[in-house]
Amino acid sequence: MPINITMPALSPTMEEGNLSKWLVKEGDKVSPGDVIAEIETDKATMEVEAVDEGTVAKLVVPAGTEGVKVNALIAVLAAEGEDASAAAKSDGDAAPAKAEAKPEKAPISPQVGEMSAKPTEGGAVPPSSQREAPPSGLPGISPTRGEIGQSSEGRTFASPLARRIAKEAGVDVSAVTGTGPHGRVVKADVDAAISGGSAKAAPAAKGPAGAPAAAPAPVKAMSDDQVLKLFEEGSYELVPHDNMRKTIARRLVEAKTTIPHFYLTLDCELDALLSLRTQLNAAAPVKKTDKGEAPAYKLSVNDMVIKAMAMALKAVPDANASWTESAMVKHRHADVGVAVSIPGGLITPIIRKADEKTLSVISNEMKDLASRARSRKLKPEEYQGGTTAVSNLGMFGIKDFAAVINPPHATILAVGAGEERAVVKNGEIKIATVMSVTLSTDHRAVDGALGAELLVAFKKLIENPMGMLV
Repeated sequence: MPINITMPALSPTMEEGNLSKWLVKEGDKVSPGDVIAEIETDKATMEVEAVDEGTVAKLVVPAGTEGVKVNALIAVLAAEGEDASAAAKSDGDAAPAKAEAKPEKAPISPQVGEMSAKPTEGGAVPPSSQREAPPSGLPGISPTRGEIGQSSEGRTFASPLARRIAKEAGVDVSAVTGTGPHGRVVKADVDAAISGGSAKAAPAAKGPAGAPAAAPAPVKAMSDDQVLKLFEEGSYELVPHDNMRKTIARRLVEAKTTIPHFYLTLDCELDALLSLRTQLNAAAPVKKTDKGEAPAYKLSVNDMVIKAMAMALKAVPDANASWTESAMVKHRHADVGVAVSIPGGLITPIIRKADEKTLSVISNEMKDLASRARSRKLKPEEYQGGTTAVSNLGMFGIKDFAAVINPPHATILAVGAGEERAVVKNGEIKIATVMSVTLSTDHRAVDGALGAELLVAFKKLIENPMGMLV
């Protein structure tokens, strides 16, 4: 019996991926554990292993295909003793999900607001003009969700996007001529009616007493066309968004619109930490490598910031939490995510149980994670989850900034540059190396006093770094 190979879910939140490369071809024999393909998710490229033995009868989805839905059929194996050509013909038993071909040019026309339409099962939102029209002329069947077609009773059917645009523009959608399937009104029809001046005003909604209901002025995002019209043609190039950039955009919007952020800033003196760092690096044992002898570790300020943040969370356990609607998630370990810049975006690999690890272990683990992050070789469990995060822009000379919380975290620490500043000590002006840090906090999980307690605990460890060694 033919064996179907489907698109695997490489993480709990994965809905689709790009089939970047096949490592086998039709006719090849595979065994359990053989790597057969490379799948690109939003932030990593993962290898897919065969779980059955057989002969590759057919590669259903070609290499380079984007947007392949989880559980979609991607290949067919012929079992031992089975004719491969016969097995190849059986792929109709599980129809593959439609995959989005990689566009040669960036799309311009879809409106930003179209993302509010209800997604399909795989998470993609098809343009309203491409959605399947329901059967017409059949008794007992009505258009689904009020989307399409002209009813025999004279009701105007329109796509949800067209109705929304018409409502925001004050246009009577029943006065717009539809050009979609079965005469439905689509976005292009409403846009044409508005620009052509042929649209009729929608009837005013009535309140309980018969008076026109007051409606707030709509906030409308600019469409791609409207944005591009602001610039001279030929003065720009269009670079299509990849999966990573789309995911970053979606999660940032989610974070800033659903999490009530508040911010706390403190200055930390670094002189004692820098002195200890120098002593520890000088005491590092030498080990042999492929490139010769090298220190067993080389601590950075960021390594010590990670350790201090983890220990501060253990000292203030109520702040080591995540918010859910039903309960507060209190974490037993401090797993610190660290923002790493990679081509096209960023990723936050996680130092698990950072409160229990030595500085040298954190340093070497961080270097390995950052290296594999830049080559997109991290496993999902290495960058998903965590209990807090650190974002350090000090190496760019940034004095201070406020970072956006990365759910499910309740906190993120933004670290600025260490710089010499004038400070007052015992009534005298002294010079000290000072670093500004800003804690962004989810007010649902960590309120003001608790956030302040956490930041004070962090400052104490930074300014008395010997406490991180015991």
